[in-house]
Amino acid sequence: MMADRGLSIDHTSIYRWVQYYGPKLKKRLDWYKQRYASRWHLDETYVKVKGEWKYLYRAIDERGNTIDFYLSHRRNTKAAKRFLKKLIKSNPTCDVSVINTDKNPAYGQAIKELKQEGNLAAHVCHLQIKYRNNRLEADHGKLKRLINPARGFQSMKTAYATIKGFEIMRMFKKGQFNRWMYGTRTEVSFINEQFGIYS
Repeated sequence: MMADRGLSIDHTSIYRWVQYYGPKLKKRLDWYKQRYASRWHLDETYVKVKGEWKYLYRAIDERGNTIDFYLSHRRNTKAAKRFLKKLIKSNPTCDVSVINTDKNPAYGQAIKELKQEGNLAAHVCHLQIKYRNNRLEADHGKLKRLINPARGFQSMKTAYATIKGFEIMRMFKKGQFNRWMYGTRTEVSFINEQFGIYS
């Protein structure tokens, strides 16, 4: 695409753009997020950072829309609780009724603690039905196809920044911002407006 326009850009430049603009774009687009369905699916996948496996916590709703994500050094109750608090805080108007996870006991403990603290409604039902997370597992795979060519990240900061960029682009592909735009041309204009670029 760049070559068609007579531009020669090194792949490392594009990689730096993703790291720089990904977090900025996510922050700007948070305002445009749609209201998510009340059934949430949570799971984690592995991401290699500096030769070590880290844990990328992700959540989608029953329609397959990406809700949020969180990169952690560890896979434990503290990390699960932090991710859940992030989800609740960033979606205050969403009345979640069901949270489905795998059999990881950390989720159950985290949900229990959040209810006791009053940060999660008592009526929220926690299910641990593996096949119901098949859609999220498939979504992990699509994201991994973007992440894997990087062959690992050199720091948590660059990993998280890059993943933010990938996740936002996946949200566009899923049509999560369609209420604000129609087609590729308006999509480009919409992104330009987020950075104060007007044609």
